[in-house]
Formats: sequence, structure tokens, C-alpha cells
Amino acid sequence: MPTYSYLAVDLGAESGRVIVGTLDDGRLSLHEAHRFMHNPVDLPSGLHWDLTGLWHNILEGIRAGCAWCSEHGHTPSSVGVDTWGVDFALIGKDGELIHMPHAYRDPRNDAAHDKLISVLGKEKLYDRTGIQFMAINALPQLVAAHEADPGMLARAKHLLFVPDLLHYWLTGVPKVEATIASTSQMIDPRNGAWASDLLEAMGLPTQMLGEVVPPGTVIGPLRESIAKRVGAPEGMVVTAPAAHDTASAIAAVPVSPHRGNWCYLSSGTWSLMGAELEAPVLTDAARDTPFTNEGGVGGNIRFLKNIIGLWLVQEIRRDYEHRGEKYDYPTLAKRAEQATPFATLLDPGHPPFSKPNGMLTKMADYAAQTSQTVPETPGAFVRAALESLALTYRKTLEQLESVLDTHYDVLHVVGGGGKNELLNQMTADAIGRPVVVGPYEATAAGNVLVQAMGAGDISHLAAARRVIADSFEPVRYQPQDTAAWDAAYVRFGKLLAR
Repeated sequence: MPTYSYLAVDLGAESGRVIVGTLDDGRLSLHEAHRFMHNPVDLPSGLHWDLTGLWHNILEGIRAGCAWCSEHGHTPSSVGVDTWGVDFALIGKDGELIHMPHAYRDPRNDAAHDKLISVLGKEKLYDRTGIQFMAINALPQLVAAHEADPGMLARAKHLLFVPDLLHYWLTGVPKVEATIASTSQMIDPRNGAWASDLLEAMGLPTQMLGEVVPPGTVIGPLRESIAKRVGAPEGMVVTAPAAHDTASAIAAVPVSPHRGNWCYLSSGTWSLMGAELEAPVLTDAARDTPFTNEGGVGGNIRFLKNIIGLWLVQEIRRDYEHRGEKYDYPTLAKRAEQATPFATLLDPGHPPFSKPNGMLTKMADYAAQTSQTVPETPGAFVRAALESLALTYRKTLEQLESVLDTHYDVLHVVGGGGKNELLNQMTADAIGRPVVVGPYEATAAGNVLVQAMGAGDISHLAAARRVIADSFEPVRYQPQDTAAWDAAYVRFGKLLAR
């Protein structure tokens, strides 16, 4: 059988990398060609992503990936980009960037979100989009952009989400990929079309809403100047993967169509917990919980809830670094394992926790305000974050089962957060069910396999998942000290009810 190679550009909210995926005899191998850190930058106009830095590193990564393939006798057939959701750029008639993407944590979105709710109402907004109410969503961001410069939207020819923008820069072809569009709160989950009536009701133009294409669509060939710069082989194209990183990750859950009732947790800066469904669920219970309906590979719905995730630990680490104390993540996990269990519980949804900077002070203040032990060491802070996440996963699982009237036998954890063994065991103990972890590189693997589906090298999603199951050995965690976690969960429930 021939060997197929693809390049996956995988951008998270803290780091990015370019991965070479090689498909050989039904097995997938991944090689990291380039990795880099990136962070939003605070400019006079707000909090923005560093597009020029991202673009430089993406081209360097594609160049390194093409070079690696050449050295090993492979020919990469395509490249595709996945990123976090919701953030977008606006392109003018001349192809010029006229709105640089704001980072979703930009505080200007809060007032726009409140205005959106007051004008449209939660019931209408959820019925039309199926998306949970968050100020980070693209629709309130668009309202904020219009408030800042009403003429800008009128000048825009294309609205492109971050991976769409990067595909456009690589090819010169503007297309919007369906899974990334589905995160925006501007798509009807019933048919995947733009809910343009919502924009019109907010007084927003709609001419910039372009063609939405499914994952696996070939966008076009690399621009000639780009192909020369990165040393791409002749005929290499850009193929849209599931451009939302969570959609790519869930495509790489190693399950078969007949393998029990399972739910998933995509673990990283954000935790995305939910189930894969055939159709959206737009009930009052789904809205009030809230759960969100986002698009998946093959027309599936990712019915999930956003949880703040390992952002808490990332911010703890960043705070200590600002104080001159540097810790890597394995060291922090070890310190947490040695800390006193259940000394301090947190509500991960506490609004100040979602904002950057000052996490240690915010956690200490929260503990004092709720009459709990105030953490004093790195291990105590991290343990509080991890235990609180595990308890939040239990609450979310109960809500998921209640809204869908079903029971899930196993939780599949995919993504880089799965490397945190302490959190995995805590999760199994908290939910009282087996936790199956892997692959850690689920997003890159899903990106590659959707490109392979687009090329016709893999026939469908079930076949792609068989490749994952044959290529990566999962790690299984069984529930252990469930009684202690049951007691902690009662305390956690009282904390949330305050």
C-alpha cells in the first residue's frame, strides 16, 4: 500500500506546532516539525492575536515539514490549519486585512454580549443557533466591532475565522469551514447555514458572510510564492480539516460505531465535555444548563459544555513565573499530588478566573470569601484547580445525562491535558466510571485524517477512527477512592449554590 503524508498546522491558545502525519498500511504516525509559543498582545485597540508572529512560524513549520518529508522519501499532499474557535478577521475588497482578530478574552466583548441578550433574548438566540451564552462568541465580538467602528463591517467583503484567514493567506481563496463557523453563534445548527436574520436584527451588515464548506474540502493550491518559500512539492494543496481544534480532536476519539455509550472530554486550555449526536438538541433544558451545539465531522453535532480547563494551571504557572519562580507542568503536578486533598475547592466558572493575570490572588481571595483554607504553595494552588475541575466534570456529566436522558459508560479524554495523570485519576474517582485517555495528539491526528478523507485516502469517519485505534495505545484509569470524592462533591455543590 502507498504511504500518504499530510501537514497539520495545529494552533492552541498558548502554543502552536506543525505536525507531519504519515499514513502507512492503516497506521498513523506523527512527527513534530516545528513548535512555538504565542500569546495575544495588548494594543491600543484591544487584545489581539500576534498574526505576524503566527504567520512566520506557520511558514517555518511548513518548510520544516516539507524538508522532513523529503529526507524520509515522503511527498506531502496537503496542509490544513485548525485553531481555537470564535475569533475572526475582516477582509476588504482589495484583499487587505481591515480587522485584525481580537483575542476572545478581550474585555470589550462583555458589554456587547449584554446588548445582544437584551435585544434578541436568550430564547430566540438559542433556538436559532444552539450556542451557549458566552461573551467570547463571535456574534457579540461582531457587535463590539460594529460599536467601535460602524463603517468597518460595511467595508468588509469577507469574514474569515482564524484558520480560514490562514487558509486564505496560503491560497488566496476565501472559504469558511463549517466546524469553525459553528462556534460563532451565527450558524443555524439544523442546516449549517448562516443565521443572517440575527445580524440584521442587531443592525449588522451580512454581505461579508461567505460560502461555508464542510471539513475535508480542498481550498486550493498553495500560492506560487508560498510554495517556493517553503519548498513544497508540486501539486501540494491546502485542505480544510475540521478547522475548529475540538472538532478535529473529537474526530480522533478511538471508538467504533457499535462500542457502547461514550462521552468525551477534550482536555487543554479549555475543557470541552459532551457527546456526539446526529442532530442538535435545542430544548429549554439544553439552553438553561447550558450546552452548545457545534458542528463535527460527517455532519455530526458536538453537544458539549465549555469548562475553563487547564487555563487555571497555566495562569498559576504564569503568576509564579512573574514572581521569579519557574515550574514546568510535571513539577506542578507532582507538587499537587503531595498537597493536602480537598483543602480548597473552587468554582471554575467564577468570572474573574477567566481573565488573564493575577490568578494566585484571585484564588486566595475566593478561598477567603468562601471560608476555606487559603492556598499558600504551588502544590496547594494546583491541587485546588485540578480537584475542582474533576468535580466540575462530574457535575457536567450528570447534566449531560439528564438533558439527553441517557447514561454514559465511559469517558474518553483526548488532547494534551490527558498527559496530566493526576487529573485523569481524579476524574475517574470523581465520576465513578472508567476514563480512557488518548491520543494526546488528538487534534493533530484528527486534522491529518480529515485531510486524508478529503483526498479520498480514507473513506469515512469510522475508518479514520479505526486508524486511531490501531495506531495509539490508550491509557485506562479505573475509579478508586470514590467515597472521599462523593463527600467532596456534596461540599462542592453547596459551594456552587452560595
